[in-house]
Amino acid sequence: MARPTYKRAERVADQIRMEVADILAKKIKDPRIAFVTITDVDLSSDLRIARVYVTCLSKQVEEEAVFKGLGCARGFIRTELGRRMDLRYVPELIFKPDASGVYGDRIGQILDGLNVHDEAGDDNDPTDA
Repeated sequence: MARPTYKRAERVADQIRMEVADILAKKIKDPRIAFVTITDVDLSSDLRIARVYVTCLSKQVEEEAVFKGLGCARGFIRTELGRRMDLRYVPELIFKPDASGVYGDRIGQILDGLNVHDEAGDDNDPTDA
């Protein structure tokens, strides 16, 4: 029988991501955490620490207020996670901002700039002559 190539920590991290997102959507009533998306969870190999990466969908809400709200709700989220998952130890949750969206937007701007430059350079193409 073939063994899966991914570690248990990766499977548990994916489950934690889904459960925390569900808890935030259905159980948390804090308006500071209303427009939050869980993008990724990085779980330590001993399953004790979970770094939860978060993005804010609304620009109206300040990131500082979102993380303050998540800090206040951390105990409730961890307790609810313990009820939903069958783990010996519920991991400590550390909420971190996810900068991949900003990074991706910057790469997109650079690529768009290259496309504009390429279109302007097509007029002087020596292969047309």
